Amino acid sequence: MARGQSGRIVVEVDPRLKLELYTALTARGLTLKAWFLEEAERFLEAQRQPSLFTGDSTREDRQRGPLKS
Repeated sequence: MARGQSGRIVVEVDPRLKLELYTALTARGLTLKAWFLEEAERFLEAQRQPSLFTGDSTREDRQRGPLKS
């Protein structure tokens, strides 16, 4: 996917996913932009924080979050 210099991000998704996402966001009073910016900031902050665990964990393991019991 091409990356330009503008501030735009273009992502092609399944139309059903798009509708479901917009419906859920509207129900919460959020716009797609507001939601995306919140989630992007949260994701990047998690990437900046040092891991509490040492050893063999990978970045992908940290992105998945805690294990569910």
